[in-house]
Amino acid sequence: MAYRHSVYVIELDDRVLNERKFREANMGYDPSKPCLYVGSTGVLPAQRFANHKRGYKANKYVRRYGIRLRPDLYEFFNPMPYAAALALEVELANGFREQRYAIWQG
Repeated sequence: MAYRHSVYVIELDDRVLNERKFREANMGYDPSKPCLYVGSTGVLPAQRFANHKRGYKANKYVRRYGIRLRPDLYEFFNPMPYAAALALEVELANGFREQRYAIWQG
């Protein structure tokens, strides 16, 4: 069976910190680290990023502040089954939070 789901990480412009809800969710972040969005998808991460940017099933922070995919942070995990992608999305987001990245998870 070929797996088709993936986790992905998108770097966000640090202007996202001007958004109260994002800032309040990341009170202990390290300003020297980039802001990130972590998600999972059944399409290729590049297509999912493009969908976010054009507003299709988009997260508002990615649509407004998404800069680029960060395959260096996720590529080695992919592809995987659906349930594994959902679980790893949470695990990655929590791991980045522990490292004091400013994170939004979708």
